[in-house]
Amino acid sequence: MSPFSDKWPTKSQWGQFLKVLTKKEKIIFFVFLFLALSSFLTFCTAFYLNNTEIVPARGGEYSEGVIGSPRFINPIYAAPSDVDRDLTELIYSGLMKYDNDGKIVPDLVKEYEILEEGRIYEFYLKENLFWENGEPLTAEDVIYTIKTIQNPSLKSPIRASWLGVNVEKISETGFRFELQNPSAVFLENCTLKILPKHIWQDISDQNFPLSVYNLQPVGSGPYKINDLTQSKEGNITSLELGANPYYAGQSPNIPKITFYFFDNENDLISAFNSGKIQGIALYSTEAFQSLKSGNFLEYNLSLPRYFAVFLNPEKSEILANKEIRIALNYGTDKEEIINEVLMGKGEIVNSPILPKVYNFESPANIYEFNLQKAEEILEEEGFLKTESGIREKVVKKEPSFQFQSNLSSGSQGSEVTELQKCLAKDPEVYPEGEITGYFGPKTKAAVIKFQEKYASEILVPYGLTSGTGSVRKSTRAKLNELCAASWEETLSLSFTLITVDQPILKKIALVLKEQWQKIGVNIEIKTYDPLKTELEQEIIKPRNYEMLFFGEVLEAIPDPYSFWDSSQVKDPGLNLAGYENTDCDRLLKEARQTLDELERKIALEEFQNILIEDAPVVFLYNPDYLYLVDKKIKGIKTKIIVDTSKRFSDIDNWYIKTRRAWK
Repeated sequence: MSPFSDKWPTKSQWGQFLKVLTKKEKIIFFVFLFLALSSFLTFCTAFYLNNTEIVPARGGEYSEGVIGSPRFINPIYAAPSDVDRDLTELIYSGLMKYDNDGKIVPDLVKEYEILEEGRIYEFYLKENLFWENGEPLTAEDVIYTIKTIQNPSLKSPIRASWLGVNVEKISETGFRFELQNPSAVFLENCTLKILPKHIWQDISDQNFPLSVYNLQPVGSGPYKINDLTQSKEGNITSLELGANPYYAGQSPNIPKITFYFFDNENDLISAFNSGKIQGIALYSTEAFQSLKSGNFLEYNLSLPRYFAVFLNPEKSEILANKEIRIALNYGTDKEEIINEVLMGKGEIVNSPILPKVYNFESPANIYEFNLQKAEEILEEEGFLKTESGIREKVVKKEPSFQFQSNLSSGSQGSEVTELQKCLAKDPEVYPEGEITGYFGPKTKAAVIKFQEKYASEILVPYGLTSGTGSVRKSTRAKLNELCAASWEETLSLSFTLITVDQPILKKIALVLKEQWQKIGVNIEIKTYDPLKTELEQEIIKPRNYEMLFFGEVLEAIPDPYSFWDSSQVKDPGLNLAGYENTDCDRLLKEARQTLDELERKIALEEFQNILIEDAPVVFLYNPDYLYLVDKKIKGIKTKIIVDTSKRFSDIDNWYIKTRRAWK
């Protein structure tokens, strides 16, 4: 029996207690009782809230719309397609990956070591890694993936990045990459997603791109394919992903993601406005105006990329003049492009190494918009405005060859060849027209006819009545007058600007045309369909353009070597301006080989200043990547991405549901 049982009132006693109280006393009693209970509940609630926090919980589903449809959900083929890269990012894992700030961090790798100043890279995988079907993931899968990419028969678009890389197994979880030259940027390669050897090893090279596993992949990433929907024509219209139970990382909070595929941006926007999908990436700022004010958040993600006009001196004698290129830079109003076309969603670019993105020093000098300065430079270079407003310059051209020697029977060589070419222009003088380089009887007879045709200038001054057949002073003078005379050429500041047939790029091209017209430069714009091969095969690869308005993308570790080194002028290099500078070549090589970040920074900053001074390009802007997501989706903290698919780099931490947990 409790020691308090005799003291604590029984139920009947409580009843008697209430009976003896007056009405007023009862009211006071119950008020105090209510206050006491409320205080207790408040204390308990406050204690709970102060000692717990809201954390993500598993649950909900997310849907996103994209333009295009999947074809190769396969890391060795996915590179050219935004859709394929998006899905590959979610279904596969890499040795390394990117974090929210675009930094390279381990993914499947437990640890790694860089040896011999960047020529050897050793990696060790985490323990207990599995594919989504439960099979172990080992070093054999890594080696198989690399050798598959290097196989020329498979024509992987990323093969060039792995040429000259030797890979060997150290243990079940360890392997080594050996490079031909030291490289500070090789870790970027290692963000490559890994293929399962046990799935692909028995598929022939011929059947590799046709395999069903290109659309039904077996991966090791956070998600796996649950289901796909096709139209009557066989096109994939949607694809459902579910959480991969064998994923080595943190299990994603959102267990289901569905992708819907659209043919164009209008259909994409319509689906977003109707609520069919919860997330989209905008391909144009115009589309932003088509959105209904709704329940979404706008994420302006930064990519290390820039758009510029590349000036090709090989196709334009005028653009080979550095001063003309500088004038074009001064005549470009980049703020107008940002504000009027991009609606403020972008940043001005003045450098090939994007100092703001990589925390480098800004260039020592840049070309601020200055119409007067641009026109002064063009005037100094002799280009004057005509009635049409387009600047022209009259240039006296000297012949590359002139007759200087005495020639007669038996003479031979290049000067005789030029003599025969000159005489052959007149069939009456040299009907045979033979070009042999030897002064024989036929050539002599032709010289005699030439001399007698122009006797008043060649023979009469010397008292001769018939030709001699030898080339002397007066004959040379007439030959030079007819076949090697100087002439005047009118150079016009008129160029063809080539770009991709996309709304934003076409608008900016028109803005550039208007801006440069103010300084007396005429621009003809030609656009090419990005879905066809004509632009790449007939324009970019053979460098068949005067001006090219195009974009370039850097990586997490800045390495502008392929864009600006002189060895990259010809295809498959990407030096689109045909820029050559030995000092820049040296600095680019130093930057890509040193492991010392300070040394790399100093080399790239010096490189940027030299290149900007030479002005082989008109740098323009870096557009924001506009990613719109329903407010219900939380936990998106990514700021910098090196590729549009990397918007999913932190997908593990996205969430919809929440719960309270003890701190």
